[in-house]
Amino acid sequence: MTEPNRRNVLRGAAALAIGGVAATYGSTGSAVAAQPLSPAAAKERFPFIEGAFAPVKEEVTAFGLPVTGRIPKDLCGRYLRTGPNVLGLEDPRAHHWMIGEGMVHGVRLRDGKAEWYRNRWVRSSGVAAKLGERYPWPVPAEDFAPNTHVISHHGRILTLQESGAPPYELDGELNTLGPFDFGGSLEGSYTAHTKFDAHADELHAVTYHPTWDHVRHLLVDRTGRVVRTTRIPVTDSPMMHDFGLTENYVVVFDVPVTFDPRPGKVVPYKWNTEHPARVGVMKRDGGPVRWFGVDPVFYSHTLNAYEQGDTVVVDLTTMPAPFEVAGKQGFGGPSASGPPVLERWTIDLARGRVRRRVLDDRPQEFPRVNESLVSRRHRYGYSASPGELFDVYLDRPANSFGNALIKHDLRSGRSEVHRFGRGADASEAVFVPSARSKAEDDGYALAYVNNPDRGASDLVILSAQDFTAKPLARIHLPRPVPLGFHGSWVAD
Repeated sequence: MTEPNRRNVLRGAAALAIGGVAATYGSTGSAVAAQPLSPAAAKERFPFIEGAFAPVKEEVTAFGLPVTGRIPKDLCGRYLRTGPNVLGLEDPRAHHWMIGEGMVHGVRLRDGKAEWYRNRWVRSSGVAAKLGERYPWPVPAEDFAPNTHVISHHGRILTLQESGAPPYELDGELNTLGPFDFGGSLEGSYTAHTKFDAHADELHAVTYHPTWDHVRHLLVDRTGRVVRTTRIPVTDSPMMHDFGLTENYVVVFDVPVTFDPRPGKVVPYKWNTEHPARVGVMKRDGGPVRWFGVDPVFYSHTLNAYEQGDTVVVDLTTMPAPFEVAGKQGFGGPSASGPPVLERWTIDLARGRVRRRVLDDRPQEFPRVNESLVSRRHRYGYSASPGELFDVYLDRPANSFGNALIKHDLRSGRSEVHRFGRGADASEAVFVPSARSKAEDDGYALAYVNNPDRGASDLVILSAQDFTAKPLARIHLPRPVPLGFHGSWVAD
């Protein structure tokens, strides 16, 4: 299998890159040279290469970025976020946003200054060939420039994809260091969504591949090696984009989105009415999985999970089923039946049932938490509502809500909304604790936001404890940052 079928449209919100679903199997509609369209095709609408999705065409390095406001001096590190940025588009009619080659955008902060901005394509073998560069490493069996997530783990910066393509490692200036196989310990696929338990100093992943009759829970230690693999049997090759992690359990979501090998599909997954929806709970050190049936739903991303007595609580974003509903030009995907919302699933281990409750029914995706609380009980969460993302999938405006970041107080049930205005689509917000941090929300929310007045993007820094106030700082980037998927703060 070749690379394109990787992105399983999964996530709503935009198929959202939502996590970036990716499975690499097929061949993409991207090629080195753009081919002219017929007059009829030239009049078509191609939203995934227009507006907030429009790919940038060159790599840029800019130093001494202008700032409105003041950058907190305790923010010393790099804010990195990745997403699809198609390179050499041959036919826009055969292109989907999620199959674009991965590009990482980064801003370096230090001593109250924005030292630089860089954007770089990840140098997979395909990207290197398109750029006319030498590819100096052995080519992985399923190679692709990861476009879904970028994380750090004990000094390494890794860009992630799922269902086939290996991670790639970057240096601190976003140069590609090569594919990363965890010191030769990775067997098969990795994932786009890892969970780092800071208390245990462990990196967890749940991986899948269309040729497997199972999914795998992987444990990576602080040296960057896979030290334990547990196989979980499944049928129909389901897409398992994200998962939940608590102090003692791994939570997996087996939803009716399964591999579809029919040729000609840009996204090789389908809504499978014959595949029951269920959620599984397994001890972190392995053992049997307890399965709990749930109503059909599309599960997108986990905000966080924790244990409370005899229950496991998971806060997550979901979209209504089924997801294969196409718009007028075939833009259908997970959120085509309705935008994603924030839910809480309470898995009662004693009574053997799952209770679902909508926490916030406004369109939102990319939920994040204070990373120090992954697998432990949290109070606050942060999510994004990029208006153009939902509009494309619904083929109509999602509603009057959009272009905003949301802070959720999950103890009180209240929320705060920071709105950016028309045309100012906000990407995922990452929480960064302050140097003095003693409270869970003592810190900052960082996000790339389109600036329609400048025709570029800003890195916006909000005070998490004064969320609706004017941003502490707006760092003005020299180029737009297209709507993308996930990112991380990499502290010095």
